[in-house]
Amino acid sequence: MNLRSFAYFTRRLCALALASGLAVTAHAQVLAPEIVRAEQALMQARDAYAGHYVPDLMEQAEDGLRQAQAGIQSRSRNDRRQAADLALRAAADAELARARSLQIQAEATLLQRQTEIADLRRQLGLGGTP
Repeated sequence: MNLRSFAYFTRRLCALALASGLAVTAHAQVLAPEIVRAEQALMQARDAYAGHYVPDLMEQAEDGLRQAQAGIQSRSRNDRRQAADLALRAAADAELARARSLQIQAEATLLQRQTEIADLRRQLGLGGTP
């Protein structure tokens, strides 16, 4: 009598588990571009000192990225789908934070230049006329 060994069963089970793991990893790699985009947007916002000028918005973007990164690692298909949306939202928040930071800096520079011009006019005796 030729009975099958359980060794064949465990090999097939291992192959199935490996294939499932690779499928999840492949799916996670499909969503990775959104995560990468959000990370890049956050780096650009940090370079623009957004954490100093608009900390609440930066915190919101960072939290969104963390949630997206956690979601992409999830076994739940729904969580993985939502991870892409969270990453896109985090990227948008980071881009908005960068833009607002640059705007605040530009407005501060403008105010400084206007003050310098007013001081120079006073020194020259031109008064407040443009």
